[in-house]
Amino acid sequence: MEDNKLREQDFLVASISQLSISGSSSPPVVARFRSDSLLFGAESDSSDSVQFDLSNCQLFKLGPFQSLCISDASEINKEKSYSRGITIQFRNEEESRAFHCAFEQWKKEVVVQGSSLPNGTLSSSGSKFDDKIEASSAKMYFHYYGQLLHQQNMLQDYVRTGTYYAAVLENRVDFIDRVVVDVGAGSGILSLFAAQAGAKHVYAVEASEMADYARKLIAGNPLLSERITVIKGKVEDIELPEKADILISEPMGTLLVNERMLESYIIARDRFLVPNGKMFPTMGRIHMAPFSDEYLYIEIANKALFWQQQNYYGVNLTPLHGTAFQGYFSQPVVDAFDPRLLVAPAISHVIDFTSAKEEELYEIDIPLRFISSVGTRIHGLACWFDVLFNGSTVQRWLTTAPGAPTTHWYQLRCVLSQPIYVMPGQEITGRLHMVAHKAQSYTLYLTLSAKMWGPGAEQGGILQSSSGKLDLKEPYYRMSQPQAYPMSQDQPSQQLLQTQDLQIQSQDEEGSDLLQQTV
Repeated sequence: MEDNKLREQDFLVASISQLSISGSSSPPVVARFRSDSLLFGAESDSSDSVQFDLSNCQLFKLGPFQSLCISDASEINKEKSYSRGITIQFRNEEESRAFHCAFEQWKKEVVVQGSSLPNGTLSSSGSKFDDKIEASSAKMYFHYYGQLLHQQNMLQDYVRTGTYYAAVLENRVDFIDRVVVDVGAGSGILSLFAAQAGAKHVYAVEASEMADYARKLIAGNPLLSERITVIKGKVEDIELPEKADILISEPMGTLLVNERMLESYIIARDRFLVPNGKMFPTMGRIHMAPFSDEYLYIEIANKALFWQQQNYYGVNLTPLHGTAFQGYFSQPVVDAFDPRLLVAPAISHVIDFTSAKEEELYEIDIPLRFISSVGTRIHGLACWFDVLFNGSTVQRWLTTAPGAPTTHWYQLRCVLSQPIYVMPGQEITGRLHMVAHKAQSYTLYLTLSAKMWGPGAEQGGILQSSSGKLDLKEPYYRMSQPQAYPMSQDQPSQQLLQTQDLQIQSQDEEGSDLLQQTV
């Protein structure tokens, strides 16, 4: 994490005056943040500079353009050292804001690096993000989003970008003269939208190296850049000089919750948003419905046929077939599918970003109940999401539903290794249990069951049940467009492997464990 360290930072301030000497002010000086100290002095002459130790000084706002910096006396020898302070005069409010943000960042960096605190102990306070996310996952995550090609992929998702633009610009009343915080700003595009809508000031918070590109992009739009401050850091760690009237963010991952950025969005709400402030987006919904797709099932099952070879260069591979078979079914499928594959109306699980608690996202339990529209074999659960921008003027939805214009999120399907049969009108029940893990994703436990149908059903119990364990972190990206299905899927082609003849080899421990994750 060496690259994330703060190095040097300079600010030109209008003047400073030392409280202990006189009320006279200096000519304009440069405020320099260096390592663990803050120096005030002329650009060319450091001999007459005023120096503060960042570990024991404090900064207070006296007004829009004026602040007070105070340094404590040394704890080692208070008789021979004294507290001192200076007033700092800034040229404008924007430079005052930027200086205060930088001061908090540098001061926090000194504490994180283990500088001695006044009582001689070391700070044990760590980042909340670092406590719940493993370092290797975070490193890969921030590296990924620090690259322009991935930002371009998201910017060129015109459904996503266009919906955000419309939601912001159509609701100018929510942004005009308001303070905005952009959580996970990326390229800074949403901050620029907020500035276009008339925001008083936008704080663009971005933890990856993309923050440097965001500064460059924003600086290239001078009519807007004066009202945008880019802050490099995590929302869990950074400090802001003022509260936000509105938060804007794009925290959605696959299945809405993948990458666990929704938690950071909620933390930002709790830390920075004024009471009754607005959030764009305001709420999200995960939609789920059972589906039937023989072609997809055969495609996944056939991947494991390699392990059925009994003489592969003289080696019998079959002992690993069951594990390989279950391994392929542990991958959620990400692609765009034909909505005609759905066999029952969808149900929804709502997450209200304005009121949800961070801890509620650690484990999400969704009961499932559907009524089948057709008689078919159900191969699993299809999922997608949408989010609402609840503006004062216009309500806008961003949807990733099948049949709607495709987004870079596509849709997601959890495929069961053992399909279940249903009749028209038959009830399907089950559970989707989502457990967050430290690799910034979720383990999914899915169970679907079909109840007995026909006369005497009220006395009968569950007829069939199928379960699976999937890792949302490791999806199968099957980025094909919706396929044309020329034949009825309950009449599979003779050229295809007959799925009802597939032998599910799950006798080994690992494969068996996957099937036994039931409610």
